[in-house]
Amino acid sequence: MNIVLVGPGRAGMSLAHALLGAGHQIVGVLGRDSVPAAAVELKSPPLTWDGLLPAADLLIIGTRDDAIVEVAGRLAPRAIGVKAAVHLSGSVGVGALGTLGGVGVTIGGFHPLQSLPSVEIGLRRLAGAWAGITTDDPDLHALLTDMAVSIDMIPFDLADDVRPLYHAGASAAANYLVGSLALAERLFSAAGVPWAAAAPMVEAVVGNVMDVGPAAALTGPIARGDVATVLAQREAIRKRSPELEAAFTDIGRAVAHLAGRSEEFEGVLK
Repeated sequence: MNIVLVGPGRAGMSLAHALLGAGHQIVGVLGRDSVPAAAVELKSPPLTWDGLLPAADLLIIGTRDDAIVEVAGRLAPRAIGVKAAVHLSGSVGVGALGTLGGVGVTIGGFHPLQSLPSVEIGLRRLAGAWAGITTDDPDLHALLTDMAVSIDMIPFDLADDVRPLYHAGASAAANYLVGSLALAERLFSAAGVPWAAAAPMVEAVVGNVMDVGPAAALTGPIARGDVATVLAQREAIRKRSPELEAAFTDIGRAVAHLAGRSEEFEGVLK
């Protein structure tokens, strides 16, 4: 499959490298720079914003969410030889590509459900990850499904009207988890305990959540209703790391809600 990449950021480049490895061709790269370094890295022709896009089976737009509509509008008059286009956003609707659809390009969405902190790490982690596919066109659906499978991703159908809700879940699973772990790391540091000591427990907890679900995997003082222990924890934080107390109580309220202990901890986690 011949592919044009617009927006060679972490997601776009991770996907592009995976596609190259699977035998697909990147026939052009367009970025903010006139000659993007990404084009050199991918050994693909650099494109310009005032030139025609090359003929391609698929145009992949990997720009920021708030730039997708503008980018699609700029590309529409130049996409004469492009058959289909997708963006990589998890929250933006397919309608953001409407100007491309207006010139006969079939449109859709392809969201890699994976954390991609860098291109190198992202490339390694795409294999085995799930990919949300959104399109009303059966031919594009088949193409995107085949593309996902070709790079060892697991395709699933993602309805356009639930994309923001789905993305909120993805953000909670990834970013909120990282935020909680960052809080834990700072508390360990304040206690003089190596952060590496938490690794086996964190890995086990994540495994438990995926095996039995969040509610059944929940352990600890809030889950068992141990108010005295949580009070002692708050007091220790207040004395040694008072700047972390608000985050600890905020997350604690969410845990109490999950555990069905909100009433017991209402006066403790406020």
